[in-house]
Amino acid sequence: MALIIDTRTEPDRALAIACETLGEGQPVAIPTETVYGLAADATNPDAISHIYEMKGRPRFNPLICHVADFAMAEAYVTFDPLSRQLAEAFWPGPLTLILPLKPGSDVHPLASAGLDTLGIRMPEGFSRQVIKRYGKPLAAPSANTSGKISPTSAAHVEADLGGKLALILDAGPAEIGLESTIIKVNGDEIRLLRPGGLDVAEIEALTGKTVARPETAGAAIEAPGMLASHYAPGAAVRLNATDVKAGEALIRFGGKPLAGEETAVVVLDLSPSADLREAAANLFAYMKQADASGAKTIAFGMIPNEGLGEAILDRIERAAAPRE
Repeated sequence: MALIIDTRTEPDRALAIACETLGEGQPVAIPTETVYGLAADATNPDAISHIYEMKGRPRFNPLICHVADFAMAEAYVTFDPLSRQLAEAFWPGPLTLILPLKPGSDVHPLASAGLDTLGIRMPEGFSRQVIKRYGKPLAAPSANTSGKISPTSAAHVEADLGGKLALILDAGPAEIGLESTIIKVNGDEIRLLRPGGLDVAEIEALTGKTVARPETAGAAIEAPGMLASHYAPGAAVRLNATDVKAGEALIRFGGKPLAGEETAVVVLDLSPSADLREAAANLFAYMKQADASGAKTIAFGMIPNEGLGEAILDRIERAAAPRE
């Protein structure tokens, strides 16, 4: 089983053992402000292979590389003026930019799925300290079995991957609870590849540009989180429920009861006060709780498609998509 170190009480020990483990080519579960990540040296093909094997992740699905600062980012990718403006405004934070790889970059092609672009992000919190101490970018998808619910606590990681990992760093619950927003700039156009923890409205307010929304199903995989079926619990998922069938688990929003919810196995409210930030932070943990209830179906009540609600709905729709 994995060694778990609390970064709040043993930060120096956590940093030392994390860097030692990473240097041995082994993945480490690290806390970020979005979700917990499964991190490995982005320049080491064996280490990256361990990520794909542990997660059961398709190798055509690229990984996000995490950096400690702008100097590290600029060693691997080229910034256009608009992407730099976004990075300067929102890094460190829940924004991933898809940027051209620099010629001769030693980020291994396994991390970029062979593309000539790289998803790159500067995270906030203890994970950034780990990257700075280690001195190289870390490829870090969410620390869960591929396609399943993303982890927002060390306990979630331990329950899923604890038997495969050497080390889990525990910094408490993830603050945001949704993966990063992924953006790609093409000339003067800003494209949203995946909604996430940064509200697109903030990008539009900063740049004065309308962000183009994701392509329809069947679009080429340019970034993580673009697979049609993703973030899926074991139970089936029912969207936009207005009532509850006997034996279902219910996840609702805004303190609004649904007809028949007294017959539900469990009733969870993402945010009784209709706070979308609170709802985002609770989403994956509540999906795991509902899935553990024994219900065969999880019914989701209506959630507004605005602000962070866009990212919440994206995750729920992918959880409900037909599965292989």
